[in-house]
Amino acid sequence: MRTEHILIYRFSAMGDVAMLVPVVSSLAAQYPDLRITVLSKPFTKPFFENLAPNVGFMSADLKKEYKRLGGLNELYRRLSAKHFTCVADMHDVLRTKYLRLLFMINGYKVQHIDKHRSEKRRLTRSINKIRKQLSTSFQNYADVLARLGYPVELKFNSIFPPAGGDLTLLPEMFRNKPAGEKWIGVAPFAAHKAKIYPSEKLRESLVLTAEKSPESRFFFFCGSKEEHAIVDEMCQSIPNAVNASAQLKGLDQELVLMSHLDLMVSMDSANMHLASMVGTRVLSIWGATSPLAGFLGWNQGQTVVAPATLECHPCSIYGDRPCRRKEQPYACLAHEPEYVCQCILKNLNG
Repeated sequence: MRTEHILIYRFSAMGDVAMLVPVVSSLAAQYPDLRITVLSKPFTKPFFENLAPNVGFMSADLKKEYKRLGGLNELYRRLSAKHFTCVADMHDVLRTKYLRLLFMINGYKVQHIDKHRSEKRRLTRSINKIRKQLSTSFQNYADVLARLGYPVELKFNSIFPPAGGDLTLLPEMFRNKPAGEKWIGVAPFAAHKAKIYPSEKLRESLVLTAEKSPESRFFFFCGSKEEHAIVDEMCQSIPNAVNASAQLKGLDQELVLMSHLDLMVSMDSANMHLASMVGTRVLSIWGATSPLAGFLGWNQGQTVVAPATLECHPCSIYGDRPCRRKEQPYACLAHEPEYVCQCILKNLNG
């Protein structure tokens, strides 16, 4: 009897791929005889490589290694040699539509994600907004699997064991967490300006937090040289603060450290999803975007700093639109540092 083998692919931003993890984990646990292959960008391998015995990972870069139609045709030939029994397109963009067309032409059972684009347009339009909670990305992914014949109940805690990742794999300064010390992760950046709480206000929030919770230690996560420069400057004025990303070697080590945090403070960004993926509570600070669009981190409830009621909010699904306000632009990010500090302390203490 032929072993059932499903291909699941998503190639977009890190956060979108991270949101696949609870769904793939649930699928693997509830269908242990099903072979699962996840196809995504190379840097997402740590999300899936040790997720479950029946989960494998393949990497593909559609903008370099497999660009244009010739590259997609080559990728299809590589994939078809794996003899999948069904295919789940969790991306639904032009490149993946072409890829799934090739599978369909050759007789594969294929389903794709419904991103509910019309509902998202109604949520973010300028007038007559319809503000309601849309289905989450997790549920949208699960719906694809159900249509392929694999309904799942979403159950997931972390990619690591209950005790977290192995701290001994990290540099010495991260290996010991003293009893009573509170570890707070801070991810100050996002892909777009409309999702980033101003760094000076965030710095003030963290200074207040350090005053009221002196047992706290702050670990910053960032990426580019420009971000590192801003973080290094912030760390100089925040007690017990360190640029963790500058000390750690790659995403694997960052995930280990995140799994031992008492709280992650982030924007609506990939780090919200990375911390959620390792079972860490996240306080997310939102600007132009909204949790109503379905992108809140896994199992985070409503641990958010949301904008005050504004007629224009939300104005964007991804935060990539310029602010429409002529007066007080980016008012959605005008959270007072004292309020952000209160939210941090509230969530830090459970």
